[in-house]
Amino acid sequence: MNTELVEAIDMLEREKEISRETLFEAIESSLLIACRNNFGKADNIHISMDRETCEYEVYAEKTIVENVEDKSLEISLEDAKKIDPSAELGGTIKIDIDSKEFGRIATQNAKNAILQKIREEERNSVYDRFSALTRDVVTGIVQRVSGRSISINLGKADATLSEKEQVRGEILRPTDRVKVYILDVRHTPKGPRISVSRTHPELVKKLFEAEVAEVKDGTVEIRSISREAGSRTKIAVYSNDPDVDAVGACVGMNGNRVNAVVSELGGEKIDIVNWDENPALFIENALSPSQVISVIVDPDEKTAKVVVPNEQLSLAIGKEGQNARLAARLTGYKIDIKSEDQAKDAHGFRMEDYLTDEYDDEEYEEGYEEGEYPAEEEYIEEYTEEVTEEAAEPADGDELPETDDTAGTDETVRDQEEE
Repeated sequence: MNTELVEAIDMLEREKEISRETLFEAIESSLLIACRNNFGKADNIHISMDRETCEYEVYAEKTIVENVEDKSLEISLEDAKKIDPSAELGGTIKIDIDSKEFGRIATQNAKNAILQKIREEERNSVYDRFSALTRDVVTGIVQRVSGRSISINLGKADATLSEKEQVRGEILRPTDRVKVYILDVRHTPKGPRISVSRTHPELVKKLFEAEVAEVKDGTVEIRSISREAGSRTKIAVYSNDPDVDAVGACVGMNGNRVNAVVSELGGEKIDIVNWDENPALFIENALSPSQVISVIVDPDEKTAKVVVPNEQLSLAIGKEGQNARLAARLTGYKIDIKSEDQAKDAHGFRMEDYLTDEYDDEEYEEGYEEGEYPAEEEYIEEYTEEVTEEAAEPADGDELPETDDTAGTDETVRDQEEE
């Protein structure tokens, strides 16, 4: 048994993740190259290699002729009988070749062929491994910062974190361990090129899958994600089990699950809301933490008009419009947000829609029962009276006509009719 060769093949298989069969084929190919370099041709040379013991045999198959014209392909009958007494003209005979007799150049070429094959297979192995991980999250170690790009070691290969895939304001230093989302893996002459991201919304989803067992097994689904990396993320979740609270499962006991994701994302805020097939309710949830009074949606145009309490308008819109922007991306609707006062003055605003949407909410129904909110008819009547009184008030500088206490009585009306 060729012990050294067996050990070398086992080590390469283990460390480089190259199959034994591939290595055997590389060795056989290199021996053929060495024979070609040594003899000028290798058309009639065969190699037999035992996959268990690594013992190999190299031989040339020559035709037995009377007059030899090509020594590499033919042998005389006399010489053939010295090897095999039963040899006959027209037949073939195996001539063993001692690879140790090859010249230095032939041996070096064989060695280079084996190394080249090993490098190619190693690259293919790395490519196959990380191609299977595309659209998944892996942990890497920051190697170096090259200009605006960051090189991250993933174990068997290095990945590139480009500037546009970096979180704004996040500082990564060499030896930092980070989780990255694999965007793409491509073949290049220097090996596979792996592109990763820290800003992709799917990174958040994969982190929740790792932290929340209910998300991983499919009990809780993450239906939608909108993210502004480094600042805030909104995710909409839905439970396939009525006994499982989707939001609660993602938050975890004392917030430990969501806090683990927040920590991995460098303190990025995460809002977890319930997904609902009713777009109005979904939009209301998406605008959390703001309260919502009314939502009127147009499914065909994918637009929504939202009314919020006066004091909640800035909260609903968010700093620089962030809350409204994320909610729009989360729901897929263009959202127009107005305060109560703005909605009353807006063209086309209908009080009936405002009241119906407001008091359809379970929270407000409970308010009715507790006497916290007025009945709908009372609210309309009260609102109508306020509008009438405002219309009756004179403008600045105008004077009301003098009237007596009987103005508006039946007697006064009859006198006016007679006149």
